[in-house]
This record gives sequence, C-alpha cells and structure tokens, in this order.
Amino acid sequence: MAKTLKEVMSTDIVTVTLQDNIFEIALKMKQHDIGFIPVLEGRRLIGVVTDRDLVIRGYADKHSGSTAVEHVISKDVRTVSPEMTVDEAAKIMANEKIRRLPVVENGELVGVVAIGDLAVRTKFEDEAGEALSQISEKDKSYSK
Repeated sequence: MAKTLKEVMSTDIVTVTLQDNIFEIALKMKQHDIGFIPVLEGRRLIGVVTDRDLVIRGYADKHSGSTAVEHVISKDVRTVSPEMTVDEAAKIMANEKIRRLPVVENGELVGVVAIGDLAVRTKFEDEAGEALSQISEKDKSYSK
C-alpha cells in the first residue's frame, strides 16, 4: 500500500497572518531555521511567504520591515490533499520545481510536506532524489 502524505507531512507548522509584517516573518524564519511560512486567515490557507519572497518583493524593493505581509505573499500556491500518495507528491514537486507543498483539507492547512520528508522514507528515496535533482537543475544558473 502506498504511503500517503498524512503519514509523512509535518504538522507542527509555523504560520503567520495578514496582521504580521515582513520583519516579523523574517524573524520567525530565523528563529525556526525555515524559509517557508504559510499565511492563514483563521485556519484557511491564503498564501505563503518564502525567504525569496522577502528578498525579492520586500527588501530588494526597498520595503521597510514594517511592510505588511500582503506585499510579499505568494497567493497562487499549489496545494495537495493529505490522502495523496508520496509518489504523486514527488512527481508534482519535480514537474513544478517546488520544494514544499501545503497540505490542505476542506480549505484548512493541516500540514506541509517538504522534499526532505519524502527523502527520509527509504522506499521513496528515488522519487524524492529525482524531484530534488530536477528542482536543483533550475538553481544551477544562480551558481555561476
């Protein structure tokens, strides 16, 4: 039987709301050593902020730390169901070149699955490794 995301996803998730500003988000990222934070309205996922979002849409555009999260949020977020298989998630990550997927049930955030969550399962190392290598191909242009 194929493992589902419910079995491998992280459920202890650091989140923010639209009331947070970009300094507070950056501070949470530093404190928790993460680069991805879901933005919630209640328990409903309305977007995410990545460390890249903070840099590109925030600080590089000369926004101050008190700038509202709505100026840096990514709203067009790919989400998945907790019942999706690990293999299906790995294929999505590889095809769409993304490292993290919010897991949503009935519109509410219930977890996050990262490429590393897939890699720790021995049976799925090939899929996760393939997904990571495809994602990393995109990043090679930045290392020149």
